[in-house]
Amino acid sequence: MPPKNDDESSLSHTRWNCMFHIVFTPKYRRKAIYAKIRTDIGKYIRRLCEYKEVEIVEAHAMPDHIHMLVKIPPKISVSSFMGYLKGKSSLMIFDEHANLKYNYGGRHFWSEGYYVSTVGLNKETIKKYIQNQELEDQVKDKRSIKEYKDPFTGK
Repeated sequence: MPPKNDDESSLSHTRWNCMFHIVFTPKYRRKAIYAKIRTDIGKYIRRLCEYKEVEIVEAHAMPDHIHMLVKIPPKISVSSFMGYLKGKSSLMIFDEHANLKYNYGGRHFWSEGYYVSTVGLNKETIKKYIQNQELEDQVKDKRSIKEYKDPFTGK
């Protein structure tokens, strides 16, 4: 394997750099993320991300929405992580701020959807990785067998 990039993380047999830009809003986009609530929401989100081993690269609570740049391990889907994050943080918010229950109808603090965009490596890095993968496998497995035809081009 090539030397580890500072942006990469690893699991037992996987190196990954799965970064996502996520934006989500409170229900009805009410400007409820202020003062003590805003700092508490940040605390809850950090704690929940630590539980799931999700790294917060950058995050900011705006008056009516939250922006996050996160590294989510490949063993967790973005949708399951967001369901977990929004569901558990809602419960934590209403446990500490019971008066919000009346403003947000039950225990629904966040709106249903969210925006997500991938943030990835550049094309040349991926191309180089793919080109060097066969050599890395041969070294790792101590094999010297080489295919004489490229299965994708036939050359």
